[in-house]
Amino acid sequence: MIYLKTEEEIELLREANLVVARTLGEMAKWVAPGITTLKLDSIAEEYIRSQGAVPGFLGYGGYPNTLCISVNENVVHGIPSNYALREGDIVSIDCGAVKDGFNGDSTYTFEVGEVAPEVHKLLQTTKESLYVGIEHALPGNRIGDIGHSIQEYCEKRGYSVVRELTGHGVGRKLHEDPEVPNYGRRGVGALIKNGMVIAIEPMINLGSKNIVIERDGWTCRTKDRKPSAHFEHTIAIHNGKPDILSSFKYVEEVLGDKSI
Repeated sequence: MIYLKTEEEIELLREANLVVARTLGEMAKWVAPGITTLKLDSIAEEYIRSQGAVPGFLGYGGYPNTLCISVNENVVHGIPSNYALREGDIVSIDCGAVKDGFNGDSTYTFEVGEVAPEVHKLLQTTKESLYVGIEHALPGNRIGDIGHSIQEYCEKRGYSVVRELTGHGVGRKLHEDPEVPNYGRRGVGALIKNGMVIAIEPMINLGSKNIVIERDGWTCRTKDRKPSAHFEHTIAIHNGKPDILSSFKYVEEVLGDKSI
């Protein structure tokens, strides 16, 4: 069942997503060689609560932390730990927050110091593909149009698209219908309508599309251990066009010309 949101619900969803956006901006201040992913998680939890919200991931399906932090070959759902970031790493920080009963969900992949040129290009392409997907989130299009545009954009540049994990509807629940794959065919899937709120989140690999789940039951990594990038926005289809409810503005204000 796809729940279409009212104007008031879209504004409440915007508030929750801006809490997430500001939290990612806080993360941008701290991502550097030497900091542990568990320390980043602690900072994020404290910040989210300071905003009158609660972490959206903490306890979700038994998940133990506030953030999903996935380093290098880890695609998504990496559990914060005592791993200290190193020069040349990339780190995907996926953040969720609940405010006034509504969920925010967004992801940014950060560079730790200087990364290899081919890794930087992977991050650039993945972020660009997110906006390509958003451009196709128009009333009258189908969910498959979004996935097709992301897949075409990334595969033409030599990257692969993870199949097992998708974007999703967002509302009072973190994961609602419809699923929003990052691959697919034009003209298939659910009809996009005004009032839909969805998270679009390309997960793009430098090597093969194949993934494995680690023994912790959460961490998803590339089978060939090559790097993977992940960017995510929550958007509403609002007044006939996509309206991005989350934001990378706060990250970009911190990173300046070092933004992806």
